[in-house]
Amino acid sequence: MKGKKQKEPAGVNAGEIFAALDLLEQERGIPKAAMLEKVVKAIATAYQRDHKDVEEENIIVEVDEEHKDLRMFVRKAVVDEEDYVDPANEMSLEEARAISARYQIGDVVHIPVDKMEFGRIAAGNGKQVIIQGLREAERGMVYDEFNSKQHEILTGVVTRIDPRNGGASLRIGTGTESTEALLLAGEQVPGEPLEEGMHVKVYVVDVRRSTRGPQVLISRTHPGLVKRLFELEVPEIYDGSVEVKSISREAGSRTKMAVWSNEENVDPIGACVGPRGQRVAAIVEELRGEKIDIIQYSEDPAEFIAAALAPADVVEVHMAEEGKACRCIVPDDQLSLAIGKEGQNARLAARLTGYKIDIKPQSYQEENDTPSSEQNQETPADECPAEEHEALAEAVEDIPAEDAAPAEEPGE
Repeated sequence: MKGKKQKEPAGVNAGEIFAALDLLEQERGIPKAAMLEKVVKAIATAYQRDHKDVEEENIIVEVDEEHKDLRMFVRKAVVDEEDYVDPANEMSLEEARAISARYQIGDVVHIPVDKMEFGRIAAGNGKQVIIQGLREAERGMVYDEFNSKQHEILTGVVTRIDPRNGGASLRIGTGTESTEALLLAGEQVPGEPLEEGMHVKVYVVDVRRSTRGPQVLISRTHPGLVKRLFELEVPEIYDGSVEVKSISREAGSRTKMAVWSNEENVDPIGACVGPRGQRVAAIVEELRGEKIDIIQYSEDPAEFIAAALAPADVVEVHMAEEGKACRCIVPDDQLSLAIGKEGQNARLAARLTGYKIDIKPQSYQEENDTPSSEQNQETPADECPAEEHEALAEAVEDIPAEDAAPAEEPGE
């Protein structure tokens, strides 16, 4: 008579647990079967915690979904008097026959757990599991919501500014699918004031799972923010007739953006600037006055590099025979303009094009423009003697090509 049960006890009223699981499945899409499995496991674990001598496999929780009921039993093996040493998991033949004369040695008896004790365990742990499941479901929904918005622009409300490190907490999203995101000081535009209650557009860099819920990494300095702002303002970029090829940015100061179109009747620069400069002006206002240079992309590296050094005019561009390096010749009176304040213009141009750029004045070329030095005109910048470099040009020369910032973010 292996596994024979005695008469089943009256079940614990578990209607509230089943009702809560039904509601979670209907409103939140949480599978009832999976949650019910967690509830059963939590109840069994709680009972074993209070009765450490009872082996886990001997704790049975039966689920009656039809009648929305739960029952708990402790399974005990019927043993001979001489072998009876573990009352928590075994039962003597005499004890078993006191329940039913049909029990024999080797049978298994299901002893019902006290109704009041089981009710207490079921109510407490069932509620705890449901609350935890609800939290996990909400976190999962928030993660899915924001994970689909990676590399997009969202508007957040500043809720708190940490006076110690300057980090700003933002509430992004609405309703149950909103979450807190931290705008670190390093991701804020230098000099840009943030105050509690302020609405700020931020760029979603990444979304990560954590034990405390999803972590949304946001930025105000990422080049992708500029690209997305142009997509919102310029229909030609949104529909694909104008393409943003690359962006280099020093947040709060200046941005260079290379655009291109394969449609003859579309002027990519004019589309981005907009009628009377309205489109670019709206973006500059959003970026708190950050200057934006929009240049024409070209598949010819020399032409592209010359355009990237705007607003300076470039007389000639000599490409290196090997590697991504070049020398640009500019009029003497535009050398400082080409290099920019503290080398910024040349630095942004190098990042935009992906080339190491050495800038020389036209007088330097004329001095060295002899038949014996024709080959030197195309010497890569990093092979020129150090004493021939002007002080400002030296500051620019060390920019590696790896600093180029493509417009397309990883994963796009």
